[in-house]
Amino acid sequence: MSMLSDNLLTFIDALGADGQTNVVFQQDNARPHSASATTKWLQEEAKKHGFLIMHWPANSPDLNPIEHLWSHLKRELHRQYPDIWYLKGYHDTIRRILKERIHKIWWNIGSTVLENLIESMPHRECAVLDTRGNVTSY
Repeated sequence: MSMLSDNLLTFIDALGADGQTNVVFQQDNARPHSASATTKWLQEEAKKHGFLIMHWPANSPDLNPIEHLWSHLKRELHRQYPDIWYLKGYHDTIRRILKERIHKIWWNIGSTVLENLIESMPHRECAVLDTRGNVTSY
């Protein structure tokens, strides 16, 4: 939970300081994320920091926008840095290089990628309904 405490809460508080209201936290309900201790902690922190927790069906990456952002990030990492498979050095050195590269790509994603993802959500929802909850082309 330190990851959430160190990153999520800081981000939520920054959004609040910028005047953002009605902040909703969404997670994928993977087992570690939905453990009772995590769920209880999130509920307590949501009350303290003023955000909502979206109820989300487990195992539903078709509707989870972050999965598509991770995919974009991975594609861009390999496109911009084709040497990624051949990095040499100590574990800490490789980790530092990867972290720098991933941060650079993340912060340069741009509004077009995000807007396209948001605009695709109604189509994704229809696809899930059409397949009655089964796998879609997304």
